[in-house]
Amino acid sequence: MFEAVEELLVEHAALEERLADPSVHADQANARKLAKRYAELTPITATYRAWRQAGEDIETARELAAEDSEFLAEVKASESRQAELTEELRLLLVPRDPNDDKDVILEVKAGEGGEESALFAGDLLRMYLRYAERAGWKTEIIDSNESDLGGYKDVSVAVKTRGLTEPGQGVWARLKYEGGVHRVQRVPATESQGRIHTSAAGVLVTPEAEEVEVEVHQNDLRIDVYRSSGPGGQSVNTTDSAVRITHLPTGIVASCQNEKSQLQNKEQAMRILRSRLLAAAQEEAEREASDARRSQVRTVDRSERIRTYNFPENRISDHRTGFKAYNLDQVLDGDLTALIQSAVDADAAAKLAAAQEQ
Repeated sequence: MFEAVEELLVEHAALEERLADPSVHADQANARKLAKRYAELTPITATYRAWRQAGEDIETARELAAEDSEFLAEVKASESRQAELTEELRLLLVPRDPNDDKDVILEVKAGEGGEESALFAGDLLRMYLRYAERAGWKTEIIDSNESDLGGYKDVSVAVKTRGLTEPGQGVWARLKYEGGVHRVQRVPATESQGRIHTSAAGVLVTPEAEEVEVEVHQNDLRIDVYRSSGPGGQSVNTTDSAVRITHLPTGIVASCQNEKSQLQNKEQAMRILRSRLLAAAQEEAEREASDARRSQVRTVDRSERIRTYNFPENRISDHRTGFKAYNLDQVLDGDLTALIQSAVDADAAAKLAAAQEQ
């Protein structure tokens, strides 16, 4: 492990020297790439230097303890500190998800349960928008299909960072664990007898793909235009501006009806389609690579029931990590940090265990 760290230290120093050269910044794309890699290596470098310093402190304390037993406590403290730093290094060296710094397209779809499911989908959308606001991210509703009572049958939102982020703090790095079936238990607004009902909504999270990442041939697309549906104002329901794009080789479909013009809806639908194609390609590559990741927190199986929102008990439960808390009202207001961190920690522990078995 430490030989690998020494190599990364050399790379970190070389990157620092290159980034100090003004000529490097003439190519902004390359400069961003170098800065991103430098940011990834900085925590490893800092932790390794702290680990080495702890080792030196141990040696110094042992020499002093040989003459004065009162320094034995310092020996134990330094040894404990070095052990903690060793584990931190192991986690930092676990291979990172290459998509962690990407922006995402998050989709929420009502499931069985009619209007109550659509209202819950609206609650989930608001939760994610509030969480993004807390994180300082930008959001953009790409497409939506509202229900009669103000919920959403389905809605797609782009979530983007504002510039470079710390490693592990990107949009995909945090929101990728949200994909799956979210179940709600509460008394619906439409229930007159006060009985608790159970319904669900599905969440799909995909890293937003750049055009260069996914090659889409026009001959592989079928583009249909149709009249927008649902509540709306001027231009909605009056012109064939909604667009549905089908990728014929895979059968993946994306549609958009939010914008007034057919061209704008086509552009938004293509954004969704590219992201879905990228996610599908990556999932297929993961399946072909190995089955070693099955024990980890799963983000690919979109049919998996991942969480329950119990309103009568104000309880939130994550079925993958065992996390449970009684602050559902705060979670729905965007306080997702502890909930998401439980998934991040479980995933990191599983990756570390897999790496140690190799």
